[in-house]
Amino acid sequence: MSEFGMSAEVESPCHYRRALEVVSSKWTVLVFYELEFGKRRYSDLKRRVEGVTQKMLTQTLRQLERDGLVVRHVYPTVPPTVEYELTPLGLTLIEPMRVLHQWTDAHYDSVRQARMAFDQENA
Repeated sequence: MSEFGMSAEVESPCHYRRALEVVSSKWTVLVFYELEFGKRRYSDLKRRVEGVTQKMLTQTLRQLERDGLVVRHVYPTVPPTVEYELTPLGLTLIEPMRVLHQWTDAHYDSVRQARMAFDQENA
């Protein structure tokens, strides 16, 4: 089974849990930030999403496509040009992701300090 549970998965009865599964991958969030303003070629995404491997980017995009959040466009060029963009459903996640980003900007230093204090106490 892949990280995204793409083989014969059993759907969770809890919708909130399933929603978190959809958006909890760091790669999902980073891909969304790149697609927020329009279509991007696969190669552009690979270059702009720092640290993502080709395998993880492909898996992430496939899962987002499967969940109806991203649409894939293939153009008959040689080699084929592939672009991705957010669907109308995917666009509905932009604002919640912005809020999460704002929370992170506002509170990450506090989280980092708490981690350091915890690690010192438990060393």
